[in-house]
Amino acid sequence: MSLRISFMQELSQFIQTTGFLNVTWGNLVMIIFGMIFVYLGVAKEFEPLLLIPIGFGIIVGNMPGVAQQGLGVMNEGSVLNYLYFGVSKSIYPSLIFLGIGAMTDFSTLIANPRLILLGAAAQFGIFATFIGSILLGFNVLEAASIGIIGGADGPTSIFLASKLAPHLLGSIALAAYSYMALVPIIQPPIMKLLTTKKERLIRMKPLRVVSKKEKIIFPIVAFVVTTFISPGSVVLLAMLFLGNLLKESGVTERLANSARTVLIDVVTVLIGLTVGAKTTADVFLTPATLKIFLLGAFSFAAATAAGVLFAKIMNLFSKNKINPLIGNAGVSAVPASARVSQVVGHQYDKTNYLLMHAMAPNVAGVVGSAIAAGVLLGILGK
Repeated sequence: MSLRISFMQELSQFIQTTGFLNVTWGNLVMIIFGMIFVYLGVAKEFEPLLLIPIGFGIIVGNMPGVAQQGLGVMNEGSVLNYLYFGVSKSIYPSLIFLGIGAMTDFSTLIANPRLILLGAAAQFGIFATFIGSILLGFNVLEAASIGIIGGADGPTSIFLASKLAPHLLGSIALAAYSYMALVPIIQPPIMKLLTTKKERLIRMKPLRVVSKKEKIIFPIVAFVVTTFISPGSVVLLAMLFLGNLLKESGVTERLANSARTVLIDVVTVLIGLTVGAKTTADVFLTPATLKIFLLGAFSFAAATAAGVLFAKIMNLFSKNKINPLIGNAGVSAVPASARVSQVVGHQYDKTNYLLMHAMAPNVAGVVGSAIAAGVLLGILGK
């Protein structure tokens, strides 16, 4: 009899620890949300390298009973908590910038340096969203962290949010990566709305050949100049330009290959999983998160519009016309936004190749968003 009672007690205790008794409606909503992310990555191929780990991470972070047993991402000493350390201390974003640098070819920017202005113009989305966030009731630190979503740069968004508004990091990172995945959907209507058919047919002059010496000198000079402007971005900029130097030097190909393949792949999995796991129902299902997603959409639209319109302004003072369709590439979603420039341009002239031209503002946007984050951190982080 006592054995039976003991068995029933153990069974009851086991049942009480299962997710079936601890589940909330918020858990179910977020698990479904995570499944949608995975679906978009697999079925629609919207940035699958980002959405699949993030979506699965959302499912992991919202499994009922996990946090109660001390295994959640915010439970000190748990495996997920140790993995999340790389997010909270900006280790993962820095390593991703190293990989991006090792994949990036700055030749188009070196060959046509005036296109850096398009990358700068697109950063308007960051500061417009900063102002909008304050008007919607966020404090200055939160507004700066939300504004950086406009740079279309997930690692930079995580970097700044971890410093200024860590309590919003999950929502900000999720918004940034979501809109990065939706670049092919968000940008084309804005590009078409702001340009005429004649402008879309503009053919740009072929780019000159850039020498190996220029490619080696560029990351060193660019790092010094940009860090003088924005010391707060030193880690991101150092990793970006170091990765590029490893690529262009010609004598460290093994290191460059590791940075742009194995390293960035591993870090992408970890950052996606842990950011997703941090996005729990109690943090995500709030009015503040809805505002962040609305502001994120506005910031992407504003950044895209600013880049396109600035290209049109540049054409007023230049004999060598710029196809304004490449202005959208000023946001730093590399190379997705540059591909959008090519796709939209190809719809109007199948022999007009804009991809290489668009890569110049695209890589300038990566540098620009990092500089903007450093400026905001320098002003507000003390």
